[in-house]
Amino acid sequence: MNADLILFNGHFHTVDRETPRASAVAISEGRFVAVGTDADAMALRGSGTQVIDLKGRCVIPGLNDSHLHLIRGGLNYNLELRWEGVPSVVDALRMLKDQADRTPTPQWVRVVGGWNEFQFAEKRMPTLEELNQAAPDTPVFVLHLYDRALLNRAALRVAGYTRNTPNPPGGEIVRDSNGEPTGMLVARPNAMILYSTLAKGPKLPLEYQVNSTRQFMRELNRLGLTSAIDAGGGFQNYPDDYQVIEQLAKDQQLTIRIAYNLFTQKPKEELTDFKNWTSSVTLHQGDDYLRHNGAGEMLVFSAADFEDFLEPRPDLPQTMEDELEPVVRHLVEQRWPFRLHATYNESISRMLDVFEKVNRDIPFNGLPWFFDHAETITPQNIERVRALGGGIAIQDRMAFQGEYFVERYGAKAAEATPPIKRMLAEGVPVGAGTDATRVSSYNPWTSLYWMVSGRTVGGLELHSEGLSRQTALELFTHGSAWFSSEQGKKGMIKVGQLADLAALSADFFSVDEEAIKWIESLLTVVGGKVVYAAGDFEKLGPASVPVLPDWSPVVKVPGHWRPTSPMQAQVHHCSGPCGVHAHSHDRARLSNAPVSDFAGFWGAFGCSCFAF
Repeated sequence: MNADLILFNGHFHTVDRETPRASAVAISEGRFVAVGTDADAMALRGSGTQVIDLKGRCVIPGLNDSHLHLIRGGLNYNLELRWEGVPSVVDALRMLKDQADRTPTPQWVRVVGGWNEFQFAEKRMPTLEELNQAAPDTPVFVLHLYDRALLNRAALRVAGYTRNTPNPPGGEIVRDSNGEPTGMLVARPNAMILYSTLAKGPKLPLEYQVNSTRQFMRELNRLGLTSAIDAGGGFQNYPDDYQVIEQLAKDQQLTIRIAYNLFTQKPKEELTDFKNWTSSVTLHQGDDYLRHNGAGEMLVFSAADFEDFLEPRPDLPQTMEDELEPVVRHLVEQRWPFRLHATYNESISRMLDVFEKVNRDIPFNGLPWFFDHAETITPQNIERVRALGGGIAIQDRMAFQGEYFVERYGAKAAEATPPIKRMLAEGVPVGAGTDATRVSSYNPWTSLYWMVSGRTVGGLELHSEGLSRQTALELFTHGSAWFSSEQGKKGMIKVGQLADLAALSADFFSVDEEAIKWIESLLTVVGGKVVYAAGDFEKLGPASVPVLPDWSPVVKVPGHWRPTSPMQAQVHHCSGPCGVHAHSHDRARLSNAPVSDFAGFWGAFGCSCFAF
């Protein structure tokens, strides 16, 4: 056998406990055929083999997000301005103003998820007046977690909100003393008002949605992601909103492997949805790049307890059990795996009552099912999940909402939210993910940083002892494979498994915890093919695709904010001497930093703090 691709002179962390380390791999027909020493791999070199010297880089299995809204996120990626990692309100507003100036009528500027005010040096959100000053004529929609949205005056006009617009069920249009909408929309207690308002904005035409999805996948590849389980989502209708991803799969242009769950869209008609789908969709239909994965994360609307730690815990309606039970019965009868969104232990207890009742009549008997999130699940309910053969997909929502959780429930409660170590100790399958793109960032390294450090994106320490780096990596690779019934097929660098990997910009296992947040992939391989390359490997990767439309925020802000020097990757937030500018910087490190590390960066934002 001659290999198609050999990667050597690397430090491979395989996540395979039988062979945890290697220096080289050989790949043939999209799978690993040798994992071991350089000599082991080179023994399979032929005249047509591509050989890449990794130059000592740390290499990991391709990351696998167990809960990502990739399909919906891809359709909208080119429309959205990213504030992930942006260090100050000043910077965020500068970016927003620049985009508003470039955005043609009738398009909006949208900031949708991936940020919170605690990441900013000022530790506050932008004000409505600041949004109006930055964009007086272009509609602006800024989503803040699951709790609120900020609309400037132009967005209020095009959305049609006036003093006569009634509050929708579960939401509030905040008004001034004269009864006029201020531009603040508040979820009380559900996010429907936020999502329905966002849906009022113009969509991209099909050609641009294809480009948008490709741009999103490239950004994910840049961060080392090679697989994701798509959790469906509100206003993501099947099959209409799946035509772009299916076209890309048909054209062999997918660079992320996607397993997708079907998410009901019609309140009170959920059972009808799932009966239609189980009769028209074959379980696991597709291939290793795009395949069906079952039902959820929404099974019935009455079972949705969306986390909003600014508000009291919502009680699910008394009708929940009667509505959930027939859907679960049908799915178990059809042997369809399912997933269910659940934040609070009180909700999980009631849901498990339903599952156990169905199991007594129609045994689950190994049918894969799992909860998503489970932030406050108790040890007793973890044991009930294990007894039913379920799993738990955890996400980094506490990295973005930890401050609010502590304020409401206390620091002690936050130490094990979610209780990942207890889940693992009980032997429950656990997979890691982000739940991006509406609240958390899609950046897996933000999630890995949270799991390892126990800190939020704003720096609040939720617990002093996080997971080991090895365990965190296992949850984001091999662990997540269980949730798409692909364990043994991917998630490890192991002979016979799919050849997905990432060579990193820094060694995840040795860098300072703060530096984990800034790790990227310099070489991402999916199925034995290079799908992204940068730095020393740039010439080995495919060329980037021009962004459409040319006014898209992605043209100037292609993704998660990145430091432009090693020093910027090590900064911490402080108020600093620059007053209203309040940029992030570390005065203790400044005396040892080259002037060039700071002058261009801070000067670009008009900061006079450092007079270089």
